[in-house]
Amino acid sequence: MNKTCFVALAACAVLGIAVPARAELVFFTSGRSMSVKGHRDEGSSVVLMLRAGGEIVCEPAAIARITPDEVPYPEPVSDAPPTAAAPSPVALPPVPYGDIIEKVANEQHVDVKLVRAVIQVESAYNERARSKKGAMGLMQLMPATARQYSVGDPYDPASNIEAGIRHLKGLLDRLPINLAIAAYNAGEAAVQRFRGVPPYPETRDYVQKVLSLLAR
Repeated sequence: MNKTCFVALAACAVLGIAVPARAELVFFTSGRSMSVKGHRDEGSSVVLMLRAGGEIVCEPAAIARITPDEVPYPEPVSDAPPTAAAPSPVALPPVPYGDIIEKVANEQHVDVKLVRAVIQVESAYNERARSKKGAMGLMQLMPATARQYSVGDPYDPASNIEAGIRHLKGLLDRLPINLAIAAYNAGEAAVQRFRGVPPYPETRDYVQKVLSLLAR
């Protein structure tokens, strides 16, 4: 997505019961596209309403066109009212391997803040982390994912981060942000099977944590 867009209120309504809803397809001048609940014009900006809750504010020049999305999607429902979150600051605080994260995230056109949030929740920046299920390194690559992206040493920070971001990018290209995050944790097959965030406590907690970090 174009850098002129910023995420606000992204952590709202990620949990709840999924019901079918129609949406709109937004095509960006960067070549990216995403499905949203709808849009409205506010002065010199276009506000995109996310199906997961929250909004993205864009400059009109960042959007090539908006068309109806004929595919029904599950719409998360929440009883909790949305709460506003401040926009991301321009300068992010330093983190381990920050230069690698920023470089690869920019190359893959993935939000640097989102990558940082995933790493924080996955491994807390521990490059030697290993889960009981066999996930490895900073972004907790499963063995099959490491093989998919030709990672020779999953504990090498640069290789691990690059593969993790590329994997996340692929999910974001196919799914809205909350479902892409859920798929990173539980697998894309589980997201497709449940047509939304899988009803696994671990996955729901994971999505909420990542989006909460992203909204800070």
